[in-house]
Amino acid sequence: MPVTETIPLCAPARTDITNTGFTMPAHACDCHAHVFTQAREASLVSDRSYTPPPASLGAYRHLLSTLGFSRGVIVQPSVYGTDNSVTLNAVADGGDNFRAVVVVGEDISMTELRAMHAAGARGARVNLLFRSSAQINNMQISNLKSLAAKLAELGWHLQLLIDVSQFADLYSALTDLPVPTVFDHMGHMPVQQGINQPGFQAMLRLISEGKSWAKLSGSYRFTGQQEAPYSDVTAFARTIIAANPDQVVYGSDWPHPHFDIPMPEDGALLNMLPDWAPDAHLRQKILADNPARLYDFPA
Repeated sequence: MPVTETIPLCAPARTDITNTGFTMPAHACDCHAHVFTQAREASLVSDRSYTPPPASLGAYRHLLSTLGFSRGVIVQPSVYGTDNSVTLNAVADGGDNFRAVVVVGEDISMTELRAMHAAGARGARVNLLFRSSAQINNMQISNLKSLAAKLAELGWHLQLLIDVSQFADLYSALTDLPVPTVFDHMGHMPVQQGINQPGFQAMLRLISEGKSWAKLSGSYRFTGQQEAPYSDVTAFARTIIAANPDQVVYGSDWPHPHFDIPMPEDGALLNMLPDWAPDAHLRQKILADNPARLYDFPA
C-alpha cells in the first residue's frame, strides 16, 4: 500500500509580545502577514505543505497595535491556492489601512484583477518554494511575462517566494519585466551560502537598480541559529539595505507558519531592525515611506 504523506499542523503564534525598544514612525506598516480562518467555507488545497494555525484578523490587529504599526499587508498563503477570499475579506474588514497581495493564475482576466484592486490588492504572489496547487507550481520565472503585463496595467508588483540561490539566471529573467518584483524573506537563501552567492548578488543588483524590492522578513526561515536575534542574518539584512534603502520594507511574517526552529516572538523580531538600520531616518523609510509607495497607501 502507498504511504500517505502527513501534512504538518503548524503551531500558533506566540501571544507574549514584547514592546519595541525604539520609536515607531507614524504610518508604520507591517508588509507581510497572513490570516487563516477556521470557517468551513475556507477551502485548503489538498497538496499543501502545511495545515495553518488559527490566525484571525482580530489577533493580527492586536499584534499591530502592540508593536506600534498602523498599517498591514495581508499576503495570500499557499494553502488557499488561488482562492483569495479569506485574504480579501480580511482586508475589507480591516479597512483603508490594509492592503492585500493575492495569488492568481496566468489566465486571470483583467476584470477579475480590477475587482481585486478595488478590494485592496496591490500585488500578486508567485510561490516557487512551497507546494500549493499544480497551477501555481507550473508557473516558472520564465513564464511570468504574460501575468506581469496584466499587473502592469494596474500598477501592481510581482512578489516572489523563491530561494534566490536556485536561479542562476535571476537577473536576466526579471530585469525586463514591466512591473517591480518583490523578494520575500530577503531572498530566502540559507545563510551558509554567504552574501557573495551569485543568486543573492543578482537580487542585490535588481534592488540597486530600482527594479526589485526586498522584504526584511522571515529571518528565522534561513538562519542557522535557534533563537532571535539570529546574528548570522545581520550581514544579509545590512547588505540589502545598503543596496538601495528606498526599495526595502519590513514584514513580521505573522503567524509564522511552516518552519523548523522554535517559534519566534514578534517583538524580538522587530527589535532586530535597529541593528540592521541604526539610523531613525532610515527606519522611517523602511517602515513607513517605502510601504506607502509600494502598496499605494495615502500620504
